[in-house]
Amino acid sequence: MNVSLVLLLVYSAGLVGLGLWIGRRVRGTSDFFVAGRRLGPGLLFSTMLAANIGAGSTVGAASLGYRDGLSGWWWVGSAGIGSVLLAVWIGPRIWGEAKTWDLRTVGDYLELRYGPGVRAGIAAMLWLGTLAILAGQLIAGASILTAIVGLPMWAGCVISGVVMTGYFAAGGLLTSAYVNLVQLVVLLAGLLLALPMVMGGVGGWAGLRAASLAVSPDQLDFWHHGASGVVYLAMLGPAFIISPGLLQKIYGARDARAVRVGVGANAAVLLVFAFVPVLLGMVARALHPDLPTIDLALPTLLVRDLPAAAGALGLAALFSAEVSTADAILFMLSTSLSQDLYRRFVRPEASDAQVLRVARGAAIAGGTLGVLLAIVSGTIIGTLSIFYTLLSVSLFVPILAGLYVRRAGTPEAVAAIGVGVGALVAIQLGTGGSGVAGLTPALVGLLASAAGFAVVFAARARRRT
Repeated sequence: MNVSLVLLLVYSAGLVGLGLWIGRRVRGTSDFFVAGRRLGPGLLFSTMLAANIGAGSTVGAASLGYRDGLSGWWWVGSAGIGSVLLAVWIGPRIWGEAKTWDLRTVGDYLELRYGPGVRAGIAAMLWLGTLAILAGQLIAGASILTAIVGLPMWAGCVISGVVMTGYFAAGGLLTSAYVNLVQLVVLLAGLLLALPMVMGGVGGWAGLRAASLAVSPDQLDFWHHGASGVVYLAMLGPAFIISPGLLQKIYGARDARAVRVGVGANAAVLLVFAFVPVLLGMVARALHPDLPTIDLALPTLLVRDLPAAAGALGLAALFSAEVSTADAILFMLSTSLSQDLYRRFVRPEASDAQVLRVARGAAIAGGTLGVLLAIVSGTIIGTLSIFYTLLSVSLFVPILAGLYVRRAGTPEAVAAIGVGVGALVAIQLGTGGSGVAGLTPALVGLLASAAGFAVVFAARARRRT
């Protein structure tokens, strides 16, 4: 049997075992949802960074580097920029709200500010949108197994789904925080070791630069080339400020300082790390210019162009990235269904133990649906783009306005969500995704959302006066 596959399976079993062991400490929904609000800066940093460096940030970003060159930096770099704002602006403030009102999900916050209708609508929409990003993680896991042993994509999706769902359901955020620390060490060690080794194979930066120029001079354009570039900032930056999975990790912090330090350190690492997968993808283009799909760029490089031990570590790093982000996704799915829908609307009298059982069942159901979507989906970047765009347009304005515009209510939130998503869909379908007047569909949706909120707020203020 392939040695790399054996090591990867042993590593996966270790992650599941660690998750099950820590999961024994979970005594109720407070531990499962917010880790008892005991996360210090170190654990918050590791669980945030592990959630942010996933399939899109490794396999997906390398595929952008393979196709578009340096401008692929903006895929992960935009997440870093959004994380800076989350650390110094939104994070500490929303942690204070969560601590004061014992909030456990973003749905709790939305109901506190806008009422149960907004909570129910967002919870249902998140279930649909979040499945897209889960499918992206599964496609990444499948591409790793394809590179190792040539498994068909559907089989790789099934195996990845079983592994990633298995350990998360044991303990929620409490389990994730500790398992993510192990995953992060493996992830960073594997990719940071791989980069200088494969760069040597193409003659260092000078050799990579010459190879990239031979493909196209635009490969070295940092700001824009192909579909990549600064345009990602409008789509990804807001998503990493208001992502429910990230905000609910912040709910688990022990104080505001832990939020500023932990999330800020996560942002700093993301801004630097953003170059790593892009450069690896550019090297893969130089060494393997005829790959059947760009999503195979990074797995192929690790399998074919590194010594066996280094390649195995690199593949384990990719699998760590995929699994660590998947638990953040299952976190959103399970808490949204169990707390925002089941406890709030279906069975308000449910006991803590019953809600915990529903949360674990929702994680398993979400993992199963994610596998099915991954089997019929396209590329990693394509599936992730669906989620990030929908998330940004529907939640960015209501969450920020809820923190700073105290007189805003349900009508403003409904207008922001409805007008923003409507504009997004109209521009996406009407222009085939190319946008209008230099504005991407995501940016048009954000501007329309803000305008809808402002118009309704002004009209209600006029009536009040």
